[in-house]
Amino acid sequence: MKDHYETLLTEDLGGGLLLLTLNRPHVANAMGTQMGRDLLHFWESINEKPNLHRCIILTGAGEKAFCAGGDLKERRGMTDEAWQEQHLVFERAARALLDCPVPVIGAVNGVAYGGGCELALLCDFIYASETARFALTEVTLGIMPGSGGTQTMPRAVGERRAMEIILTGLPFTAQQAYEWGMVNKVCPPEKLLEETIATGRRIAENAPISVRQAKQAIRYGMQMDLRSGMMFEIEAYNRMVPTEDRREGVLAFNERRKPQFKGR
Repeated sequence: MKDHYETLLTEDLGGGLLLLTLNRPHVANAMGTQMGRDLLHFWESINEKPNLHRCIILTGAGEKAFCAGGDLKERRGMTDEAWQEQHLVFERAARALLDCPVPVIGAVNGVAYGGGCELALLCDFIYASETARFALTEVTLGIMPGSGGTQTMPRAVGERRAMEIILTGLPFTAQQAYEWGMVNKVCPPEKLLEETIATGRRIAENAPISVRQAKQAIRYGMQMDLRSGMMFEIEAYNRMVPTEDRREGVLAFNERRKPQFKGR
């Protein structure tokens, strides 16, 4: 991971918790080619060394937008070839986030439209500000969701609701997203980061190998039938048995103290 990105801010919050901020507030954190490249590099760096961090929080700079989607001003006049080359960067960044073994919490602080909504959906779960708004607007622009939205939205809210959201392109509120199961928690704007960080710290305090294995068991197990998923779970579980963290967890419980997990 770089020390500096042109379109992203990274902040080490301590204890293995990392805050990643989309940083183009002057254009509602819209995703241009450079942001796509920065996100791709960031997620690939995390995936190469997952033991360096225990939880990541993703948010947007400013009070109005998480991410307004693709930067349409940058796309104006693009050739078909240039458009597809740019979108390939976005696709690769989306897959790198999807493959991230470290838990990722979306802290949606405002508008999350188009690719911004898809970015939020790729997080493991979402906390949203009361002022947040979501939409997959692509069909109103002559395209369609292309960074996972047709796959992640139905998994979050069900097929019929996703059909309505994607085929109309209409926006919906944070409260609606919560009621439909897309958002885990709706927070007052001034409390969003505080509450998301509190949850992130709780995750970061747990045994990191256990957390990563549990995440994989859920993510991949949900794509299998129940018996296959349970077999996958046991394979993930058995990875815990010979670890120092497993021994430390049991010892700390019996000694009535807080465990000190080291990711070994």
